[in-house]
Amino acid sequence: MKATLTVLGSGTSMGVPTIGCSCEVCHSTDPRDRRTRPSIMLQYDGKVIVIDTTPDFREQAIREHITHIDAVLYTHAHADHILGIDDLRPLSYRHKPGKLPLYARADVADFLHSMFRYIFDADYKFGGLAQVELKHIEGPLDLFGVRFDPVIVIHGDAEIFGYRFGSAAYLTDFSRIPDSSLSQLQGLDVLFLDALRHHPHPTHSTVQQSLAIADQVGAQRVFFTHICHDLPHEATNAALPPQVRLAYDGMKIEFEI
Repeated sequence: MKATLTVLGSGTSMGVPTIGCSCEVCHSTDPRDRRTRPSIMLQYDGKVIVIDTTPDFREQAIREHITHIDAVLYTHAHADHILGIDDLRPLSYRHKPGKLPLYARADVADFLHSMFRYIFDADYKFGGLAQVELKHIEGPLDLFGVRFDPVIVIHGDAEIFGYRFGSAAYLTDFSRIPDSSLSQLQGLDVLFLDALRHHPHPTHSTVQQSLAIADQVGAQRVFFTHICHDLPHEATNAALPPQVRLAYDGMKIEFEI
């Protein structure tokens, strides 16, 4: 089955341009250097799946003309991946049947419930709440005929999820990928990897580290995401191998799911 992956956001937690920054990338006229917080959308067989709802989700949804969503998957509970949850409201009202399902590992679901208790306890008497429900991910997940496999990655000292779906995988926010998870990434056409910058970071992969992972996995097409303002789009791409590119907001990729 053919699927389309849209990069909703390709930036780091502060986004690019970064507030108050005077660097060349933050003032670039190349639209690919404008990076909202990291998220993707998958479309197949009339269904729409979003991975993470960032603080920029409203802007991303309007830009991509999103009119409905069938499910949301979460990678982890950091602010740049969850704070757009309230912007699901208008889309959740259109979801049929029932509430819009949000899938997450148990610890992330518990955090979402505690942080957004007003949504999930539905005790706000004036209404206007997102019509969503939390569902725990305990292993491979079937969504509308497609298998989504959680892929464990290490983000600093935290264990979080990436996802494999068909011939593609999306791994954002990691500093290390365990060997057991690398074995889940064989035979890929499309691979998204965290590549924050060139200089080492305690919780994120660098360009050099992600290039080594790309070589090890051997995916046909590799895209770097969660990019900060250290990496100008055009100049960085010119220095990368031809099968590796920086992702950018609005990028669309077709693949077999």
